[in-house]
Amino acid sequence: MGSKNKLKRFRENETFANVIQPNREEVIAGNFPLKGVWARDFFKNNHPIVLELGCGRGEYTVNLAKEYPDKNFIGVDIKGARFWRGAKTALEEQIPNAAFLRTQIELIDHLFAQGEVSEIWITFPDPQIKYKRTKHRLTNQDFLAKYKHILSPEGLIHLKTDSEYLHGYTLGLLHGMGHEILYANHHIYRNEGAPKEVLTIQTTYEKQYLAQGKPITYIRFRLKK
Repeated sequence: MGSKNKLKRFRENETFANVIQPNREEVIAGNFPLKGVWARDFFKNNHPIVLELGCGRGEYTVNLAKEYPDKNFIGVDIKGARFWRGAKTALEEQIPNAAFLRTQIELIDHLFAQGEVSEIWITFPDPQIKYKRTKHRLTNQDFLAKYKHILSPEGLIHLKTDSEYLHGYTLGLLHGMGHEILYANHHIYRNEGAPKEVLTIQTTYEKQYLAQGKPITYIRFRLKK
């Protein structure tokens, strides 16, 4: 994507009513006004909050929002030029329960209150295979602690990835920490039993991986209380 195109998308994002772009200093200082009141003040309802972390183009955010109008979906990513597509689609198709939050995922516990979130989707994150990059892996212990804080006691986490390494790493970590693995599948299109939305919603990247014959993995789990 050229720099002109990126700038155009950044400018458009600023005009989109479904895009929130908080100032990092404001967030760290604890002054983010929507923390704890997302459903009431932003979505104007009392429906559950569902996050897609590292949402990319926002394909899961938009399609889950269409599938489940009784839930509020927020795609989270630092790359606004990417989720511009999802935000624009949600506006064009008048999907009121889809929004996008431009921020770094490590700030997530500054943006949502304890127990405010009912589900988290992590779709095709960078597996961060190199050892020195493990601190950026979205299912490491530090991130799981942040998720546990913002999730309701019965909150769910979904991990869908083409990385067999990340799938195995996450399963091992969950087993070792005593978390509740509700479902795990290392090849969702070959083995039966994967939830409908895991099979029917496919991101652009996923379609590329499938064309290459790569297995797609999925884990649904709950963090121990």
